[in-house]
This record gives sequence, C-alpha cells and structure tokens, in this order.
Amino acid sequence: MSDFYKKIIENNKKWVEDKLKIDPEFFNNLAEGQNPPLLWIGCSDSRVPANEIIGAEAGEVFVHRNIANMVVHSDMNMLSVLDYAINALKVKHVIVCGHYGCGGVKAAMGNSSIGIIDNWIRHIKDVYRLNQAELDGIADENTRFNRFVELNVKEQVYDLAKTSIVQAAWNKNQNLTIHGWVYGLNSGYVTDLGLNFSSDKDLDNVYQLKF
Repeated sequence: MSDFYKKIIENNKKWVEDKLKIDPEFFNNLAEGQNPPLLWIGCSDSRVPANEIIGAEAGEVFVHRNIANMVVHSDMNMLSVLDYAINALKVKHVIVCGHYGCGGVKAAMGNSSIGIIDNWIRHIKDVYRLNQAELDGIADENTRFNRFVELNVKEQVYDLAKTSIVQAAWNKNQNLTIHGWVYGLNSGYVTDLGLNFSSDKDLDNVYQLKF
C-alpha cells in the first residue's frame, strides 16, 4: 500500500479518537439519523470541501457535487438528491456554490476537446451564450473568467428555482430559501451573490434583475 493510503487510514483512526474524547456519544448520536438544515450543490473540485468551508459539523450539510456545480433538469442524480433533501429531510436552505478558478468553467471558455466531459461542459457553454455580450465585452481574460463563474452560479440558481421540486415546495409554502455563492480559492472566503429566493414572487422579475 502507498504511504498516502496508509496515512488516510491512520487519519481516520485519529479523527475517531479525537471526536470520542470530546463527546463519547458522538457516533451513536449520528447513527440515529440526520436532520441537516442545508443542501449544498457544489463543484467536485477537491479544493472546495463543503463542511470545512462553512465550519459545519457532520450531519449539518447534505451535499451534492458535480463538475462546475450545475443544476441540469435531466440529471437524475442531482434531482434525486434535491427531492430527498427537500421532501424527506425538509432542508430550509439550498446553496449553489461555485468557485473562482473552476476548471469546468475555464474549459467552457475554450474550444478544445477533453473527452466525455465535453458533453457536460456543453451546458456551461450555454451559459456563456446567454451572457455573450457582457462576457465578450470584458477585455481582461481573468476578469472575464471570474465573471463567467459568477454568471454560471446565477443561471444555476435560476434553474434550481424552476425545478418541479422547488416549485412544488414553494406552492405548499414550505420554508425553503435558495442562495448563490462563489468561493475564493485564494482567500477562503465565500461571496453571497445576492441571489436569495424564498418564493416564486421573489422571481417575478428575475431575468430583469441587475447583477
């Protein structure tokens, strides 16, 4: 076995011991069930760990991750997680969290083929097309890249709001708010993009929203 593999096994043992020193019933309590207030839809990037970023404990965040934190209406994996989180766990918040420096978003800015992921990136390219005038008007490539990351989060929040799952929850007046964030790899801070919606009424003029 590699040294890295051995290390993560040992890290697990130490983690268990540390938790039990603080609370001998920690794992017994976890085993009884989960009641997280939050669903996190984030990027698969290894540098963006949901719980660590927000200082959450085990059991506090239900997590779905994919390349570039996409909300695709034909993605049964994402929809299954969303449905379970909202209808079974009754989460009160759903956060779509992108991050600056996202490789999926960067790939969508170019025309190179990188394999089967091209099919997934097609969805991100659609975001560029919808915002092409603004993005093409930004001369500095890094500034354009950062803005594309933000706009991608914006579109995913809108797509999330229009899923039948969220729509049904709001129609029942369920306590549910969706949010859009961007995480800074070089700072560690999250930025709330001001995309916070609790009902369809909040979305009445969403496509005219200045952002």
